[in-house]
Amino acid sequence: MFIQAFNDLLDEKRNIYSISVHDIANRAVVNRATFYAHFEDKFAFLAYWMTEKFQLILRKRLPEDAAFSPDNLYVLVQTVFQFLVRFRQYLSPGDKQFEPLLENAMQKELYRLLLQWLKSEPKQSGPQEKLEAKALVVSWGIFGSALQWSREIQARTLESMVEEVVEVVTVNLGSFGEQATG
Repeated sequence: MFIQAFNDLLDEKRNIYSISVHDIANRAVVNRATFYAHFEDKFAFLAYWMTEKFQLILRKRLPEDAAFSPDNLYVLVQTVFQFLVRFRQYLSPGDKQFEPLLENAMQKELYRLLLQWLKSEPKQSGPQEKLEAKALVVSWGIFGSALQWSREIQARTLESMVEEVVEVVTVNLGSFGEQATG
């Protein structure tokens, strides 16, 4: 109910910065203590909200139990690029302060999904730390490329960027990536 209340307020106010915890709690018809029982503060709520929003988009494009495949990797990278472009369009100048927090929530979710794929891939062996490092590097590679591209005037098309990022990612995933290139 907090997410729905926040989404409704966002539709009305068209910016994040002017929505307070008091506004969210009132719209959700609960008191502020109930909000704080679930979230440390507005920033923790916003991170949760962005994670949920990003997961929802991913679930629409990739099933929850999706495994690594060349097609799924392409869809994942394409989704990150498209999501960031849309995300930028909805930020007001006053919302810029929340950008790093919201972007971090997206990157963490991307990391979680890539790590899940790596753990379920039979060709990926080795210590947990190595899989976590791969997922971390690849998630930041995808996310950083999409973030940089979304911040600039797009001289290159979405499709060309996605194809190039997928190519680099598959090369850098080693045996995991061999599956994507073959």
